[in-house]
Amino acid sequence: MESVIDGIMNWFFPNGINTGEAILLIVGLVAQAMFSARFLVQWVVSEKKRESVIPLAFWYLSLAGGLMLFCYAVMRKDPVIMLGQGTGIFIYTRNLFLIFRKRRTDAAEVAAPPT
Repeated sequence: MESVIDGIMNWFFPNGINTGEAILLIVGLVAQAMFSARFLVQWVVSEKKRESVIPLAFWYLSLAGGLMLFCYAVMRKDPVIMLGQGTGIFIYTRNLFLIFRKRRTDAAEVAAPPT
């Protein structure tokens, strides 16, 4: 009798799976897990603060997961995922830039003596 895992693997890969495909599958799954973890982080922080919050970790996970998914898309030669993740990567990077620029400005204002 075929195990459940064997049945699932045969359904996804009726002709079997080679090492390269298995590695690519693992990269894609890890990338998707990282990308999805950002919502868990955002939810936990928001629950603790009792208001909707987007923590810095959300943007880092978005960028890391997006970059990994973009690489996965390139290896799969999937232009749809490349376009979607490429756009996201730009947005996540820009948000991180804006966050750090504001922190730098706020730090300079605190350090400057009042006039």
